[in-house]
Amino acid sequence: MKKQLNLAGLCSLAILGAQSASAQDSAFTWEGSVEVGVDSTVSSDDPTAEFSDTYISIEAAFEAAITDRVTAFGGLTLESITDATDDRAFEDLGLYVDTLGLSFAFGETTLSLGKLSPVFGVAWDATPGYYGTSLAEDYELSEMIGAVVDTPIGSDGTLSVALFYPDDTFLSDSIGDRRGRNSAAAGGVGNTGKLNNAAVQYTHSFGATSAWVGARHLSAGIGDVSDENGLVAGVAHDFGNGWDMIGEVAHFNGAGGTGADATYTTLGAAYALDQWTFSGTGTVVDTSGAGRDTMLALGVDRALNDRTEINFGVARFDVGGVKSTAVGLAAVVSF
Repeated sequence: MKKQLNLAGLCSLAILGAQSASAQDSAFTWEGSVEVGVDSTVSSDDPTAEFSDTYISIEAAFEAAITDRVTAFGGLTLESITDATDDRAFEDLGLYVDTLGLSFAFGETTLSLGKLSPVFGVAWDATPGYYGTSLAEDYELSEMIGAVVDTPIGSDGTLSVALFYPDDTFLSDSIGDRRGRNSAAAGGVGNTGKLNNAAVQYTHSFGATSAWVGARHLSAGIGDVSDENGLVAGVAHDFGNGWDMIGEVAHFNGAGGTGADATYTTLGAAYALDQWTFSGTGTVVDTSGAGRDTMLALGVDRALNDRTEINFGVARFDVGGVKSTAVGLAAVVSF
């Protein structure tokens, strides 16, 4: 979802991971959201890219305490499982399991096993505005089979360590519009069917500031020419006067299993005024041998109540030498 939240708080949630087995007020908790919107490319150097995608996205997640140390978790997503190539309205919808597993608490340390989302970076999730995450989401790690250990370091730090590979079970398929079951034969960096991919990240809070640093290794899959090795570092700060900011840099050797290197630099700022939030974001991607991609965006969000908000954004993209302008509008209801 393209929601605007307090950045420092959201970063902390992302670092801790969706699979936390912390104490709960009840044995079963759940949450979810519905987003309905339209994302339109209103102008482009490539006329075939000028179209609108009217979409719906529904997410639901649960945690169920089995014992005081063991928690089951899971999540479902319903969304369009292919990218739009022409005007589209609520089409290509598929329902799939995005997380499913068990978490084991050992004091304040948590071990999570199953289908999960290892931690690497924050900008792909926490950058404000409708289009704020558009390029940074390239390096999100999601729908992985493996293990994640989250443990506190001191009173204000958290270390997350993961071993994983992309889901190749029947859960990688979807119901409705089928995206097909994944397999190692499909290739792609990290898609090895083995626990030979790793990620580690440490975050530390300094009052209203959160900072993080991480690394990852994705092994070459079929058709790749290189392993991918990545480093990420970032900071988020709440100024206490309505202003929030986030900055993150991620660098990859052998990006995407190719022989190229890529560096993502993301900056974002947001100002909250009563029920309104105004944001400006930008991402620059420098790829060796392929030039520079950029995204600059402005966003306006309006909270209607504690559970409902309207998001509006406009962005200017320059990707692969093609310049385009996009406008998006969405309503988001959380429950």
